[in-house]
Amino acid sequence: MEHPMYPDTTKEIARKRRELAPEISSAFRAFGQRVFADGALPEKTKQLIAVAVAHVTQCPYCIRGHTELAVQKGATEPEIMEAIWVAAEMRAGAAYAHSVIAIDTMHRLHPAPADGPPTAT
Repeated sequence: MEHPMYPDTTKEIARKRRELAPEISSAFRAFGQRVFADGALPEKTKQLIAVAVAHVTQCPYCIRGHTELAVQKGATEPEIMEAIWVAAEMRAGAAYAHSVIAIDTMHRLHPAPADGPPTAT
């Protein structure tokens, strides 16, 4: 059987990760707990944001974990899907917005003549 690209997270792996860097692991856990606690934004909203970000960063573990937490905090399936669509639009929008860099580069490589658009060589 092939080794999976994304192996399941097990208690053994979680324990080993804590053992390898216990202080950092503890600090990271406390950071996450504080970030996702109710504050100016309720935890449900924060989990919906996390679902969207997880899709942009393409982290399968984050997608699964934050989807589960969003549901636990009361997010509905349509809310979760809408958050994913927001992520998709932002990812596509970023690609579109960054096209300015490619266009600028093309213009620098092939400057426009004084009387018209850039010419290809």
